[in-house]
Amino acid sequence: MFTVYILYSHKFNQIYIGYTSDLPNRFLSHNELATKGHTIKYRPWVIAYTEEYQSKTEAIKRENYLKSTQGRKFARDIIREKFDSPDG
Repeated sequence: MFTVYILYSHKFNQIYIGYTSDLPNRFLSHNELATKGHTIKYRPWVIAYTEEYQSKTEAIKRENYLKSTQGRKFARDIIREKFDSPDG
């Protein structure tokens, strides 16, 4: 199983989109363990949204869509609904 996820940093009003086969450990890495990379600058993160896929190929396809202009709009709409972010 592969999980496509959207993380949200309320403190910085940032989103991050990724996929993994181990969401609990990947989330821990984003929030605590990683020492380099984009997400360390915007901690803390919360999991705003997830989708499950059977194959890595399907997960990558969905991740790529969510990183497109239309996909980011979808992500921001979820953030606004879930966290009432005024400027999403």
